[in-house]
Amino acid sequence: MLALVLIVVAMISALTAMRFAIHGQEVTVPPLVGLSPAEAERTVAAVGLEMSIETQYYSPQIAEGRIMSQLPLAGTKVRHGWQVRVAQSLGPTRVAIPDVTGQSEHAAELNIRRRGLDVASIATVENGQIPADQVLAQSPTANAPQVTAPKISLLVTSAAEAQTFVMPSFAGQPLGSVSRTLQDAGFRLGNVTVAPPPAVDETAVNGVTAASAPVAASAQAPAQPSPASIIVSQAPAAGQKVAAGTAVSFEVR
Repeated sequence: MLALVLIVVAMISALTAMRFAIHGQEVTVPPLVGLSPAEAERTVAAVGLEMSIETQYYSPQIAEGRIMSQLPLAGTKVRHGWQVRVAQSLGPTRVAIPDVTGQSEHAAELNIRRRGLDVASIATVENGQIPADQVLAQSPTANAPQVTAPKISLLVTSAAEAQTFVMPSFAGQPLGSVSRTLQDAGFRLGNVTVAPPPAVDETAVNGVTAASAPVAASAQAPAQPSPASIIVSQAPAAGQKVAAGTAVSFEVR
């Protein structure tokens, strides 16, 4: 029994020592807002922490160069050696936000960077009523007060993707009706050629060979396509994807 009591006491003592050891490594994050970077570095180093400046923002309340926010917040318990991330103030906005709506994306970027600002992000949107590569909107808006970050986001119009169709088969249909169908669907009629007549068998027909037949038929003028001509082939071929306005050529007979 005495041995069991001694073991329990030893375990409790070990757990208590471990708890004190763990909590002994924790420190409280000091307040850094309003300090200069050098002052903040000394403050966190005094309690065994580290500091890094993550970003910079404009602030009408915090003087330029001072710490304006921190993470973890002041009063938080953290491990010894933890890194505190801070944001540094750029002071009040010193430049007016330009109005770049209506400008091209490239011109807008130049205008923004020339004023010492940056482009935060560029989003695109299709708009059939406004030409492509034109700034449709911006954030923050022109001359906006209380700007926190020296960056402007742009919304730029993009060219609408051409509508595509699957080319149907027109073989066996009259050229006239197909031409009207193409025009109604927004396509163009391309070249129309007459298919060559089928090859003549040179074997004797009724005792007369093709070589000895009269040449009057070959001397006739080639046939011309007419609305009643029947389509035998097409280009683009049936099943291909084509854009609106594509010219479709036919071979007829």
